[in-house]
Amino acid sequence: MNSAQYISTRGGIRPVGFSEAVMMGLAEDGGLLLPAELPDCRAQLESWRKLSYSELAFEVMRPFIGNAMPEEDLSSLIQQSYATFRHRDIVPVVKLADQLYLAELFHGPTLAFKDIALQFLGNLFAYFLQRHGGCLNIIGATSGDTGSAAIHGVRGKPGIHIFILYPNGRVSPIQELQMASVADENVHCLAIKGTFDDGQRILKQIFNDLDFKRQYSLGAVNSVNWARILAQIVYYFWAAFRVQEQSSWKGSVQVAVPTGNFGDIFAGYLALRMGAPIHRLILASNENDILSRFFNTGEYAVGEVSPTLSPSMDIQVASNFERYLYYRCGKETGKVTELMKRFAAEQHISLTGSDPEFAAGSGNSSETLATIRKYHDLKGYILDPHSAVGVCVAEKYSLQEIPTVCLATAHPGKFPDAIAQALGDGTLARHPELSKLEGMPLRKTVIEANADTVKEFVESFF
Repeated sequence: MNSAQYISTRGGIRPVGFSEAVMMGLAEDGGLLLPAELPDCRAQLESWRKLSYSELAFEVMRPFIGNAMPEEDLSSLIQQSYATFRHRDIVPVVKLADQLYLAELFHGPTLAFKDIALQFLGNLFAYFLQRHGGCLNIIGATSGDTGSAAIHGVRGKPGIHIFILYPNGRVSPIQELQMASVADENVHCLAIKGTFDDGQRILKQIFNDLDFKRQYSLGAVNSVNWARILAQIVYYFWAAFRVQEQSSWKGSVQVAVPTGNFGDIFAGYLALRMGAPIHRLILASNENDILSRFFNTGEYAVGEVSPTLSPSMDIQVASNFERYLYYRCGKETGKVTELMKRFAAEQHISLTGSDPEFAAGSGNSSETLATIRKYHDLKGYILDPHSAVGVCVAEKYSLQEIPTVCLATAHPGKFPDAIAQALGDGTLARHPELSKLEGMPLRKTVIEANADTVKEFVESFF
């Protein structure tokens, strides 16, 4: 098989292979890595719809990996990654209402959609380290779910240390427990005095210090890492196939995605470009609506981060947006570089034109609570607040004939306060894995939100 090649959105590096792209994380010119070419998969759709989730993952991922690993190793690694999931389908798709479906992405170890990518990425890191030697020090920033999923993907793995930054007091108590109660010595939780956007800023500053990055063998688990996006592309094909089966609809479907950092919906955008049976993507924001404002007005402008019931979406600067800009700018890396420099300086850019492959809207806290109540009353189904935002916005863009599948991104038991506000009882959505965490001691360091302080913390371990 040919070597898959990856380029930077800013055009400042030579093309690299898959293994180098995974270990590099953020491109060394400050841009994000993307495949030089996207495969056209339309001819394979009929054969793919009959596959299991792991078999489908193998077929979708194979052209992006090329000769970076033998096919039998890729197949084994995928099987290993999804053996930790609690549902035999990995991603079950359930009917919520007429023409409205849910793809449940939360059956992994930490009960969030991030497990689908991060179980795979953790095993990928271990595989490449075993083959090529060396060590890896992962630095990641999280608004809640990425941190715990990343930790559970690499905890106890030899040759790997992980340092996770999260905004102190701005994640749910359960999300913090899932991160900071992990006792493995290779896990380090840093509660920064700031917002998630501060964490992302620190992350970029550290990775742009190339000497520091090389000296300490830094790796990325945030969705700046291409392998995260790759693993997420799979479930767009899977969900569309399952909805077509259940609805007897032969055409393309709509997919609604609650998003803050644009990584999850960008994976859907690539799936659509590859030929997945997707009519359009519905982008769902909460009150932090920089992304939905952009798709409706062309203005991408930073505002203040507002704490909401859906904290994983409380983001203003979406790190994966640059990957979308690359395609929106006709793959002209010079234009992307110019726009990102302007955005860094002015916190605002604007683009003309629209993209018919996206619809976009937002759901505020009262709408989120009303949506949770509605489907509990109608169906006895409890949505977590992020998934409820997705369903709320999907309802605004429903089409008479075309079925819509919403990505259900987390188990509601992770957000008992929101469930209590909606239904009067936060214990209605309890999960036994979360109950085990109650009363566990926290291993965390509260730290100032600046890059030098984080660097000093990393250096102190080596």
